[in-house]
Order: sequence, then C-alpha cells, then structure tokens
Amino acid sequence: MTHDSQTLDSIRELNLSYLLLAQRVLTDDRDAAQAHLGLSAEMAQTLTQLSPDQTVRLASSSQLLCFFRLGGDALLTGLASLTERAQSASAASNASLLVA
Repeated sequence: MTHDSQTLDSIRELNLSYLLLAQRVLTDDRDAAQAHLGLSAEMAQTLTQLSPDQTVRLASSSQLLCFFRLGGDALLTGLASLTERAQSASAASNASLLVA
C-alpha cells in the first residue's frame, strides 16, 4: 500500500469516526453538541438524518470533514501540558509497578 493510499484510508477512517460520533452526540443532546462541534441547526439536522449508507459515502471523501477549533496558543499550550502531565503520571505509575 502506498503512502498516499494509507493517507486516504486514514482520512476516510477519521471522517467516519467523526460522523458517527457527531450523530451520536447530536442525538443525545443536540444543543450542547451543536455548540461543541460548531454546527448550525441545519447542519445538525442533516447529519442526524443521514442513512448509514449516506454516512459511509460521505466519510469516503478525500477531504477531512471535521476541523479543530483551537482558539489560541493558550488553549494549545494547556492541552499539551495536560498531555505531558498525564504521560509523567503514567510513567511514574508504571515505574512503581515495576519496582513492586
């Protein structure tokens, strides 16, 4: 499999995961999901009305259907530091298990 083919497969997989998650959260709490996903009422309605076949076809696009709404450096820095702290905690936990 070529690198381009792998990239397209990854995009399609991400698209399908995003669409399925969006449909699920929109079904659970439409208002909150619209706010978190940045969707208009019309887009939310369209996503919830897609058939499984339509969802798979839409996911097969070669373009990402989701986008990241990172508002600024502070948000990105905060998320990165949370990840670093989680990794440090995990490493400490693993080390303590090895010592035991």
